[in-house]
Amino acid sequence: MLTLSRRILLTGGILCLSLPAHAQSWPQKPVTIVVPQAAGNSPDVLCRIVAEKLSRSLGQQFIVENRPGAANLVGAQTVARAAPDGYTFLFATSAALVTNPYTFKKLPYDPVKDFVPVAMVARSNHVLLVNPEVKAKTLAELIALEKSAPGSLSMAVDGARNISGLIAQTINKQAGTSFVLVPYNTITNAIQDSLTGRTQVTIQSASVAESFIKAGTLRALAIAGNKRVDSLPDVPAIAETLKGADLQGWFMMMAPTGTPAEIVDKLSAEIAQALKSPDVQERAPVLGFDVASGDVVTPAGAKRFFDAELVATGKTIQELGIQPE
Repeated sequence: MLTLSRRILLTGGILCLSLPAHAQSWPQKPVTIVVPQAAGNSPDVLCRIVAEKLSRSLGQQFIVENRPGAANLVGAQTVARAAPDGYTFLFATSAALVTNPYTFKKLPYDPVKDFVPVAMVARSNHVLLVNPEVKAKTLAELIALEKSAPGSLSMAVDGARNISGLIAQTINKQAGTSFVLVPYNTITNAIQDSLTGRTQVTIQSASVAESFIKAGTLRALAIAGNKRVDSLPDVPAIAETLKGADLQGWFMMMAPTGTPAEIVDKLSAEIAQALKSPDVQERAPVLGFDVASGDVVTPAGAKRFFDAELVATGKTIQELGIQPE
């Protein structure tokens, strides 16, 4: 007959063995990845590339479900309310996780309490572009041109509180300029007005900007961030002119809080392998992304990155004087 102490040890051993077994058997049915942006956008395309890799490596279909709307709120809320069973994940934007908490008075989700980081996937690159008629070949020249006639140059952005809007306001703050921000609901309209000269400057993702740069219909002056990117090696970083102006968007896979840690770890490891694949390495820069690598692709590293970004973004928004609405 087993003693009480041996029964406890045996029961504990069985429980410990059952946890890895649970992860080993996952996934047993299709997995949904919610993208809080419209189908066809660069983040959606990148997510689908990664989802395809996961489908092959894990033997179950990873389905991308687009839930755009309300500055990423719709998609984020969907996952926050999903069962934490390892079958629903969020391809989260930096806006959803670290910008919205400071720009909305009330959110239908809590980025810290409702989600668990799985892996950082990529950083997104944005480009400062000007109409060719603008007589500035560098960011420094553009700043000087604006200062010569304050308020005379307008800048098309996808919203004052989105990444392009924050970049534009950071330039105004750091450089002491008065570029007039013109928010647009669609990228197409923003680009069109910059092409025609209705707005003189725009900030767009590198994937959107590249074809216009090659055609010579828009001129690239700077990359948002603190370093140049491989896809546009001749375009200097904004931080080369304005020290400390380092703003980039990024994308992170998140799970609903309560998702078994073993599943989170397993998915993180599979994402890391997917990001190392040659086709992802080749296609991501074309889409305007720097693929994540190293510690930030682990759950612990992604959590540290997320926590630091939440603090840094809050500081930036406070310095810009943006009030939640």
